[in-house]
Amino acid sequence: MWQIGGVPQQHRTDHLGAAIQRLDAKGREDFTQNYQALMAHYGMQPTWNNTGEAHENGDVEQAHFRFKEAVDQALRVRGTRDFTDRLTYERFVQELARQRNLTRQSRFVEEQAQLRPLPTLPLAPCRELKVTVSRFSTIQVLRNTYSLPSRLIGTSLTVRVRSETIECYVGSQLTATLPRLQGRQHHFINYRHVIRSLVRKPGAFAAYRYREEMFPNLVFRQAYDQLVKYQSQKADVEYLRILYLAATNSESEVETALILLAESGKGLTFERVRELVQPAPFKPEANLLQMPPVDLSQYDQLLSSRASVQVARTTWTEERAGAVTNG
Repeated sequence: MWQIGGVPQQHRTDHLGAAIQRLDAKGREDFTQNYQALMAHYGMQPTWNNTGEAHENGDVEQAHFRFKEAVDQALRVRGTRDFTDRLTYERFVQELARQRNLTRQSRFVEEQAQLRPLPTLPLAPCRELKVTVSRFSTIQVLRNTYSLPSRLIGTSLTVRVRSETIECYVGSQLTATLPRLQGRQHHFINYRHVIRSLVRKPGAFAAYRYREEMFPNLVFRQAYDQLVKYQSQKADVEYLRILYLAATNSESEVETALILLAESGKGLTFERVRELVQPAPFKPEANLLQMPPVDLSQYDQLLSSRASVQVARTTWTEERAGAVTNG
């Protein structure tokens, strides 16, 4: 509506769960509270399609189908479906929509004249929630679990839920932006956020709920399996120390060290990984200074020469003084 510059009198929706809710077993339905709030903000009359009457939404569905076909054809002409980033792809789709709408400009101008004015401000495209970071360094947002840095444990956050991301604020300061999970009972766990607590209590790793998220890639998974095979009693402790090294230094360097140890056939241990990631600092050999022998006779000669000079200067001064007196 903000793109077309006005508000229509009605908004038609199908039986989308976000807009329509079932009231009872008899099939009675009504609009959801959020959908009614959306309609009230823009002053539109909400309506829905009748169930089982597909032709009531035929124009919209057909236009959607044709646009998807147009996108597919444009990608074929382009020669590749790869884009450098998402923003480039969005511009590609927007330009295609603009070109297709050029043939509808005259009819659109007629419709635009019937639109009502927009409200003063657009509706905020996010939902704000208040949450507290648990002692496990996680938060619950719309029945999904997210991890946050351990320094935030016990902190109250303001979470702004957007269509594809969630933003976490401490006061007015943005501290984390995470991808939003769709659905319920899902989780997004970053091993860097929870590794400190796991290292302190390695016995909990065997039954850790999010243990699969503690393997950044296949190399780390294979390293853990190797530890279990050859060091079953210490496997969890050794692996968590290796993972902590990856979190506090460089994951890529630790991964390279694990690959090198696997190729060399040497046993995998935390100490060997650390030696490859953090080699011992170079200590140059200390060069002993050769002290020449001290010869103090030179000072004796200097003192004797200074004494001779002093005697000569005194004699010269006395002789000069006597000559002046006689003169």
